[in-house]
Amino acid sequence: MPGQHTDDSDAGMFDLAPVSLWLEDFSGVRKQFDQWRRQGVTSLREYLEADPQRAADCAAAIRVLKVNRKTLALFEASDLDDLVANLDRILRDEMFATYVEELCQLWEGRAEFGCNLVNYSLSGRRIDIRLTGQILPGHEESWDRVLLAIEDVTERETAHRRQMESEQYARGLFEHSPVSLWVEDFSSIKQLLDELRDLGIEDLRVFTDVHPEFVQRCMSEIRVLDVNRQTLELFQAPDKPTLMHRIDDVFRDDMQVHFREQLIDLWDGKLFQRREVLNYALDGSEVHVLMQFSVLPGHEDDWSLIQVGLTDITARKKAEVYLEYLGTHDVLTKLFNRSFYVEELNRIDRKGLRPVTVIMVDLNGLKAANDQWGHGAGDALLRRVGEVLGKAIAKPHCAARIGGDEFAVLLPGVDEADAETVVADIDRLVDLNNQYYSGVRLSLSMGAATGKAGERLEAVINRADMRMYEAKRAYYTDYANDRRSTGTFDALMESS
Repeated sequence: MPGQHTDDSDAGMFDLAPVSLWLEDFSGVRKQFDQWRRQGVTSLREYLEADPQRAADCAAAIRVLKVNRKTLALFEASDLDDLVANLDRILRDEMFATYVEELCQLWEGRAEFGCNLVNYSLSGRRIDIRLTGQILPGHEESWDRVLLAIEDVTERETAHRRQMESEQYARGLFEHSPVSLWVEDFSSIKQLLDELRDLGIEDLRVFTDVHPEFVQRCMSEIRVLDVNRQTLELFQAPDKPTLMHRIDDVFRDDMQVHFREQLIDLWDGKLFQRREVLNYALDGSEVHVLMQFSVLPGHEDDWSLIQVGLTDITARKKAEVYLEYLGTHDVLTKLFNRSFYVEELNRIDRKGLRPVTVIMVDLNGLKAANDQWGHGAGDALLRRVGEVLGKAIAKPHCAARIGGDEFAVLLPGVDEADAETVVADIDRLVDLNNQYYSGVRLSLSMGAATGKAGERLEAVINRADMRMYEAKRAYYTDYANDRRSTGTFDALMESS
């Protein structure tokens, strides 16, 4: 269907991601772990620390399958071969302790792991990074597909190390800092809070529940004294006056919720705060930041000098969203995967949602398409199923790929009459899809069943599955008659 993503777009998303991404094969590590367990190893940390070469052997067993452009630029490598050939120059010195931590997390059975560590570019430049890893769904047994996301936090760490230097150097660091820095005056806010205390207010949270307008008033009393160049770049402002004039476009919507929590922390005496917040650039785009807020020493009594540091974590958030997407979706069809489907079944059962309709869907002719035109043609058919079901089914309902050519649609709150409408919509979208694509026709066999109060969901699924099988039998019977095939029905079914 028009507007839908393809595998090429997924590849492009990986390659153009604003954060360093690595796709690696850890199956060799898994085999090494299995061997050590058979040998009686119980504490991996002690075992690796006793002989550092063992950790090196694990590192050597890892195969780098693919990296994106950001990775090559970050480590100053010309291509993947150049990067892999020089891994010993990238992973060195301080790596051992953190690498052991990463291995121990895997040893403990975690599908997700992470650590802070130091890498080096091929020119020898130190790179402080935050590494997050995820064993991709479907590869939990072999570990042959692991996605690593690396956030370069060198600039933030460098800025932190330099904050204790002289005031003159600090001014230069402020203006040229790679993170967004703000100098603000909260003295008017301090006066407003003191006035509340004088009135006998003890709980600011309760007070702002009753008087939410107080939060907005405090926001209006913030005086921004200065910002640095990175702030202008981060929020896409041409100059400081423009940013100051349009400050309400930066701090809006959900920002009031975060600012209320900031006020409550100040009320409770927390003069240093750290939290993730959502701001907006002047073009309206979202900017996820890690905010570090501090009342500067010597100004604790009046809050007249505040420093706010904003670290752009938008790339990290996008990587987290992508990793979360991979955990719940089938990459080929863009539908939910079997894991999500099982969780949704459990949720529906726990909440006793009735009526509930289940539609079991099977793609006709997948094996025949693979055999005759290759797996590319079969994958194309599967993507088209994703287009149809993705268009026909919307939240709170869901469509999932639960097997090779098997799909399921869960419709909590939908009765038999409405279920017929959904099936008709799917049939209509299949017809439209076949008009759009030339070549192999898309054909689906479907069976729907509606469960009512007291009926087990498993029984509903079985009933829908049987009706789908009857539709599939009818399809292949018609196919055999139309083709005047000499093959048996079972032979035809095997080609589905």
